[in-house]
Order: sequence, then C-alpha cells, then structure tokens
Amino acid sequence: MTWLPEWVVLEGLAILGATCGAVGSLALLRRQNLLADTLAHAALPGICLAYLITGEKDLPLLLLGAAVSGTLGVWLILAIVQTSRLKQDAALGIVLSTFFALGLLLLTYLQNFPAGNQAGLNTFIYGQVAYLRGDHVRWMLGVGVIVLFLIALLYKEFKLVCFDPEYAQTLGLRRRLLEFLLAMLLVLTVLISLRSVGVVLTVGLLTAPAAAARQWTNRLSAMIVLAAGIGVVCSWIGALWSQNVPLTPAGPAIVLTASVFMLGSLLLAPRRGVLAEWLRQLAHRRKVRLENLLSDFYRLGEIRHVWDRPWSVADLAAVRGLTPDAVRRTLNDLEDAGLAVESDGGWQLTQQGLDEAARIVRMHRLWELYLSRRLDLAADHTHRDAEAMEHVLTPELVAELEAALEHPETDPQGKPIPRGRPLAENHERN
Repeated sequence: MTWLPEWVVLEGLAILGATCGAVGSLALLRRQNLLADTLAHAALPGICLAYLITGEKDLPLLLLGAAVSGTLGVWLILAIVQTSRLKQDAALGIVLSTFFALGLLLLTYLQNFPAGNQAGLNTFIYGQVAYLRGDHVRWMLGVGVIVLFLIALLYKEFKLVCFDPEYAQTLGLRRRLLEFLLAMLLVLTVLISLRSVGVVLTVGLLTAPAAAARQWTNRLSAMIVLAAGIGVVCSWIGALWSQNVPLTPAGPAIVLTASVFMLGSLLLAPRRGVLAEWLRQLAHRRKVRLENLLSDFYRLGEIRHVWDRPWSVADLAAVRGLTPDAVRRTLNDLEDAGLAVESDGGWQLTQQGLDEAARIVRMHRLWELYLSRRLDLAADHTHRDAEAMEHVLTPELVAELEAALEHPETDPQGKPIPRGRPLAENHERN
C-alpha cells in the first residue's frame, strides 16, 4: 500500500489549499460563496467547448475556456438582476443550473465524439488529483502566487471593501475596481481548483476552511493565514485518505475533511464555538440564580430592618415561589463562595454576601428609576426589565447611571437605594 501521494501532488494541493483558504476568507466576508459555486458550475461548458474547438486536453487551454464561460455566467447574473425583478439568489440559481446542465449535455456528446471521448474531462466534475502533473502544478503555483501576492499587496484596501465599502469610497478608493479585482481573484482560484476538487465541490474548499478560521479569530489577517493553513492541511489529509482507501475520490475526501474541521471549530472554538457559548450561558444562569437569592436575602432583611438574622429555607423559597430543594442547592453554592452560612436552623449572609446583595439591589433600583424618569414608564412596569439588567450592568455603567440620575436616594416606589454596608450599619445602630 502506498501511504503517501507523489510529492508533486502534495505541492499542488498545498498551493490549492492556501489559495482557497485566503480567497475564501474574503469571499465569506463579502457573502460571495454562492457566486463561487456558480462560477465553478458555469466553467464546465467552457471546458467542453475548449476541447471541441482545439481537440486538445491541455490544461491551460481548458481553463481558458472555463474562464470565458465563467465570466459569461457572471455577466448573465448581473444582467438578470439589473433588467428584471429577480433577486440575486434567484439569478445565481438559474445560471448555475443552466450552465451545469449544458456542461453535462456536452460531456455526454463528447463521449461519442469522433475525435475522442470525454476521458479526462469528466474529472472536472468531481476532481482527480492523480491527474496533476509537474506542468499543472507549475501553472497552479504561478496563479496561486499572483493571487496571494495581490491579497498581501492590497490587504488594507480589500479589508475596507469587505467591511465598509461605502467608507472605502469616501476615502477616495476605487471601490468598483477593488470589487472587480476581488471577483477576478475568486475566478482564478476557482480555475485552479477545478482539476483537483471539481466543479461540484469547489465551493466547499473555498468556504469550509474560511468558516473554520472565522471561529477562532476576529482579525482578518489572522483569519486569512489560519484559513490558508487549514486549507493546506485538509488538502493533504484528503489526498492521503483517497490514496489509501479504495474507491475514494480525492475531491470529496478533501472537502469532507474541511467540513470536519469546520464542524469542529463551530463546536470547540473558545469564543464563538457552540460549547463555549453553552458554558457561558450555563455560567450566566448560575450567576442569575445566586444573585437573585442574594437580593431575596436583602429584601427580607429590609422588611424588618434586621440584617444579621438567619432565614429559613421556606422563607427564602416563598419570595419567588421556588421549591425548597432549588433554594437549598443555591444556598450551598453561596456557602461555597463564602457569601452565606448555615446558622440556627436557617441561613444568613456573611458581610461579603450582604455587600454583594446590596450592590445587586442598588443596580436594580437605579435601573428602575432610569426607566421611570427617562422613558416615562409607570413605576409598576419597570421591575421586569430591571430584574434582567441588574445581572449585566458593569461598575462603570452603574457610575454613569448614578451620575445621570444625580445620585438619587430612592427608587420609583420610594424604597431606599442601598449605599453602605447593611450588616455593619445594623451593628452600629445596636
């Protein structure tokens, strides 16, 4: 068994993966992935016609036909959008399906063409890295270097066009020219990927590495480099898979590998991943649960003006209508955090716990007052919004809020807004 493909194949796939990852990042940000798919499908009839006209299967000639056909497809999309009421997605679907159907029809005709058959041409549908030769790789290298050089040279301009094209235009940049260059980079990348991953799967290699990289960074430069690296690794792994597993085409293997990378990134990325988001939500729900019980302690103490007495689980559960078991679990978490202690058959807050409870009630009542004064909401309509905001306000926002309200003493219901340390004040009174 041959465990490694020929080095020329690995070199070609490295060029392909890096170029697709870099250009795919820009296409992803500009939402042009479906355009790339349309370009790839529109290229098929151009490949067939180039062979019919020249009778040669020389890769540059075939890809020249693909470029002409793809450009015609893009022109038709623009014409449909500008001269009809159809949206761009409908135009893309029409052109994609029409050109691909024409390409399949021409391939069927070439199968019985007197001057030859379609052998070698149908590899453009699903791709076949085994057909890569030294001259093919050199041609891919030349195109890939040009594409990557232009991205590096015009990085700042492309970045502006991707994120804020209107602002780029106000700076004097030639927005239309830059958008045209980006489209041409996409065309060139599609052309060099057709031989390896094929018409059907080109958009997968353009999209999956970029989407995977996007989950790990918020910087465009890092995203481009990471997507290029992922593209290279996925291309090599897919080639090894195809080489060592019988009846496994390389194109689908490469794209499936890239899809695994993308799904893994969607799940595991530390900031944007599904797992990280689930953990953040879990932590926030726990924070809300703890802070709600702290504020319940405070309000019970406020009723009797006694801050250092213990409260039973039943008393605490009655405030919000919770079950005793749910309250006990939260009390145990408060105890672990040093905010509450069990005493005389009940539970009471430590000084640290009371300080934290006073802070939460303070934010709640400040926000109620803000809603009442600035939005003219009735006093009995502010509690629910304040209940949500009290868990997310930062100290800086609280300070700004207090200054804007001119350091109020009471909330809309006339209840005092906490300022000091309730337990210490209680001892001072005693």
